[in-house]
Amino acid sequence: MNRAEPVPFPPPGAATPGVPSGDLPGTFSGTFSGHVSGELSGGVRPERSAVVDLAAVRANVRRIRDLAGPARLMAVVKADAYGHGAVPVARAALEAGAHALGVAHVAEALTLRAAGITAPVLAWLHTVDTDFRAALAQDVELGVSGWELGPVAEAARALGRPARIHLKIDTGLGRNGATAERWPELVRRAAQAEAQGLVRVTGVFTHLAVADEPSRPETREQLERFRAAVDTARAAGLRPALRHAANSPGLFQAAGLERPEDMLLDMVRVGVCLYGLSPFPDRTPRQLGLVPAMTLRSTVSAVKEVPAGQGVSYGLGYVTERPTTLALIPLGYADGVPRSGTGGPVRIQGRTYPEVGRIAMDQLVVDLGAPGLSAPEHGLLGAEAVLFGAGDDPSASAWADAAGTINYEIVTRVSPRVPRVHVDRPADPEHEDPGRTGPGRRSAGDGTPGRVDGSAADGEERA
Repeated sequence: MNRAEPVPFPPPGAATPGVPSGDLPGTFSGTFSGHVSGELSGGVRPERSAVVDLAAVRANVRRIRDLAGPARLMAVVKADAYGHGAVPVARAALEAGAHALGVAHVAEALTLRAAGITAPVLAWLHTVDTDFRAALAQDVELGVSGWELGPVAEAARALGRPARIHLKIDTGLGRNGATAERWPELVRRAAQAEAQGLVRVTGVFTHLAVADEPSRPETREQLERFRAAVDTARAAGLRPALRHAANSPGLFQAAGLERPEDMLLDMVRVGVCLYGLSPFPDRTPRQLGLVPAMTLRSTVSAVKEVPAGQGVSYGLGYVTERPTTLALIPLGYADGVPRSGTGGPVRIQGRTYPEVGRIAMDQLVVDLGAPGLSAPEHGLLGAEAVLFGAGDDPSASAWADAAGTINYEIVTRVSPRVPRVHVDRPADPEHEDPGRTGPGRRSAGDGTPGRVDGSAADGEERA
């Protein structure tokens, strides 16, 4: 694999970093309007697909940039961009102004490099089997919480080039990151390795545990611990250029602070709101100024009339109370639809119906609520069925509520059996540029980010 040349963090408003031109092989490109209603590759419409709107991703990046002010933006594209497709989403995010990319695993970073993306990429979750040499050979920046410093330094020595690392401190989440007790030793060792030319400490970071609950004091306490940790690192002789703590909820919470920069710092790491999702039961994406990017859709594969008293699906837990019409949708838990999501909404021909009975491996059933709908003139056979999407379609959050989980999981779990179709929709006039219209924001009017003016936040998000 050829070594990708690193691209430094550009200032806001600079040209798109590290984005090769050209379409991805096997993807649908061009202008797209509405749901997948025509033929795609080979003259065949997919039986099921996850349609990912890259224009929505770009709009969300602009919204995020507006909220972040002068702070740089790391677009988190781990887990195949939360199921949306890491490479096309990464390209769209960088085109819209993201400065860097974040992933969990080195393998994810190498996938981006193999696609020709040379923008800065940080990978932060490692095991003793992680190939640090491969990471350094491809200019992947590495999160270091403790034990990783030794093998990373050895890999740098073997390659004859310093590793760019971000030191992580656990300020309260209880996952990876050095504890407060071990932090002084970590920064001392990192300073030694830097003096030896083995590493370059580019950043210091932490992760917030409850930023999606703004009334809780732990976020403020975590930030205080983080400030102290940065001071300790500087006292050891380190000069990290990037301090980062704010995730998606932190980004929105910062807008309501008297000093937003205390939360935003030098860079924000944004995941879920990149994809237009809201983690709050009382806040919709539209209220947050976000546009959901994924639509999970299929078509009705069978329509049948059933009498009252008809059991439906395994266990016969759902029994019809009156004669009705059932529609069969070829999406099931093998496609990522949660088996626990009984009752989730499905939109067919402009109306929303409940899923009924147990969701099976390959299919689910919808009760259309009235008899006599199987006749051809109703056009239900082959009609599009949308489980979640944007606008008037059901939301990923509605399916999360039905399944007892969070919307992050709903989109991320959509399986590889469901083709991803990447499109650019024409702009929705109400969401043409949501980042320029949210409360508490001011646009510079020339496409550069507006400042955070300290007015009340209109929502918060998790990572």
